Amino acid sequence: MTPVLRLFSKPWIWSWLAALTVWFLTIMVTLGASTLGLSQAALTFAAFSVIVGLGQMFVITLGPGNIDLSVPATMTLAGTVALKLMNVENGMILPGLLIAIVLGLAVGLGNYALIKALRIPPIIATLSMSFIVQSAAIWTNRGLRIKPPGMLAEFTTSNTLGVPNVAIVALLISLFAWFLLEKTIYGRWISAIGQSMPAARMAGIPVDGTRFVTYLFCAVLASLAGYLLACFSGGAALNMGSEYLLMSIAVVVIGGTAVAGGDSNVPGIWGASLFMFLVVSMLNTYGVGAGIRLIMTGLIIISVIMLAGGRRAGMR
Repeated sequence: MTPVLRLFSKPWIWSWLAALTVWFLTIMVTLGASTLGLSQAALTFAAFSVIVGLGQMFVITLGPGNIDLSVPATMTLAGTVALKLMNVENGMILPGLLIAIVLGLAVGLGNYALIKALRIPPIIATLSMSFIVQSAAIWTNRGLRIKPPGMLAEFTTSNTLGVPNVAIVALLISLFAWFLLEKTIYGRWISAIGQSMPAARMAGIPVDGTRFVTYLFCAVLASLAGYLLACFSGGAALNMGSEYLLMSIAVVVIGGTAVAGGDSNVPGIWGASLFMFLVVSMLNTYGVGAGIRLIMTGLIIISVIMLAGGRRAGMR
């Protein structure tokens, strides 16, 4: 196989090609005037999708039926409680981050407790947990919109060498996720479980422990995304995580991760996240109405998935 064919056989390449195509079509309208601004905005908003998408990717890799629907509520609760604890004080940034992580761990624990102890399917268990978590967020928020500490607000909205800081954070998390998948026994375990759970049990893999850690990891990433998003947007809102329910799933699918489990890839999450932001920006730039924009977004996403799936099938 030639290097070009080998490259095009990678499941993540199609999301990146789609993102680059949409980026080019968008800057054509402005004759390149908005290239830097568009690129920085894409990296910024894609970063939040990347963080939650990585967590969802780990869960989906576990195999059919594994999905975490508590992601939006976890983001909202973590952002709300962290900002309330920090109370605009720069000295409370670290405690705020720690409480967000602890909340993520608690949600992940609750999710797997429902799945394992009560033998509830993951989609039902995590949806049920999301109602509990969202109720806690509503009770905690009480209609208030507390501002983030100045240093944290500046960090999340600033750039380093032209690259948004939140994108750098997402990149570091992505590298850690790649290391877990490719270089640790844990990564091999979740792939084996996704390919065949009975076979994984027979091979001596700690299936329950691996699944438990995976749901914890997903919830912690959702809480980190909520923490950063609340600081970036100037305060936590009760609907701040709502768009990330479908987004976290879409970037996994478009990025080339196998929905049936057992196969995942980190680069595809980035390509898909950039694509999801850029396709909306492109349609807005071309002045497409809201209703038509939603229809065209759906059709474009379906086309990318079909193209990638068809090409991968033909190269086997």
